[in-house]
Amino acid sequence: MADTVCFYFQVHQPFRIRPFGYLDHGTTYFDDELNRSHLLRAVKKCYLPANRLMSRLADRFGDRFRVGYSISGAALEQLAADAPEAIESFAALGASGVAEFLGETDSHSLAFVFSPDEFGEQIATHRRRTRQLFGVAPRSFRNTELIYRDDLAPIVGRLGYESVLVEGLGRLLEGKSCHRAYWSAGKEVRLLLKDYRFSDDIAFRFADRSWIGWPLEPIPFAESLRRAPGDCVNLFMDYETFGEHLLAETGIFAFFEEMAAAYLAIDGTRISSPGDVADRFEPKDTYRVREYLSWADEARDLSAWLGNPMQQNAARALYDLEAGIKASGDPLLLRDWRRLTASDHLYYMSTKGAADGVVHDYFSPHPTPHDTFASFMNILHDLETRIAGS
Repeated sequence: MADTVCFYFQVHQPFRIRPFGYLDHGTTYFDDELNRSHLLRAVKKCYLPANRLMSRLADRFGDRFRVGYSISGAALEQLAADAPEAIESFAALGASGVAEFLGETDSHSLAFVFSPDEFGEQIATHRRRTRQLFGVAPRSFRNTELIYRDDLAPIVGRLGYESVLVEGLGRLLEGKSCHRAYWSAGKEVRLLLKDYRFSDDIAFRFADRSWIGWPLEPIPFAESLRRAPGDCVNLFMDYETFGEHLLAETGIFAFFEEMAAAYLAIDGTRISSPGDVADRFEPKDTYRVREYLSWADEARDLSAWLGNPMQQNAARALYDLEAGIKASGDPLLLRDWRRLTASDHLYYMSTKGAADGVVHDYFSPHPTPHDTFASFMNILHDLETRIAGS
């Protein structure tokens, strides 16, 4: 039976682009008003009340309750400008020992897929931000949207990371449990595998009245976590699950508090951060991932971002500009380009249908995927013009 649960939360807010026409040269690419609106709504509905909840649970259960966060550089930059109280709230969780802060790509990008150099630079930038704001150097790493392949492990291992968060996919586990720590293929780092069924019960099915498991009750759910075979159940999800994707009126805050309390009422249990789990459980086997794996959509591959020709062409055109951007030495050009590397822009170009399509549409600020593509490509054309004039 699992005596440990690990909660990890993604905190990310992209710089969303505005409708941008072919002739809109010399104007801003980003919708500042929309971005500020989204950010402040998330701060009010999720970040501050959820942080208070985590602090309350830590006051109640002491060092038996810890959680992990990765906060993208894009989110941190916007919070610093428009909601510094949220950064102070996260910093207080870190200072009190409740929160572990994870490393990631600063711009929440697909750089691992397209540019090893940019991947390393974004990790280093994010590490500096985390040290500056929270006074710690991350030990655990989580790539954008849990994108992983075997060759990621040696890269982040050389950078000093000890563990990496990964999707636990049944066909790759070959009958083994996701409730254990694993070695990467070359034993460079420990891998912590997400249990997507338990995670999605909270993140996606909690408020679904048509779901056979609705309503999800906190005490039975806690008991199910305890009965899970293995060492640790890893529950990874967007932090905006609390209060933003699932409104407070759904009861999500009360559910989490009661569930955590019920689990910790069982003797010998802990709710731990990723680093604590990696320290505590020694891997006994390897988890091999020879093709790209993510936590997105039913396919759990790269198709959420690169599944159609629009996305593929946009991604190629974006990274084709990297050398010219960096050679220009223009910090504003580099800033704008890196904001455009956020995976969200490609995600909004998805043309998937069914349940995947519903999720993509929920997040997108644009009328259609084709509108996103048109504006994005017009912006890249403008960037080319700026590079030529630099």
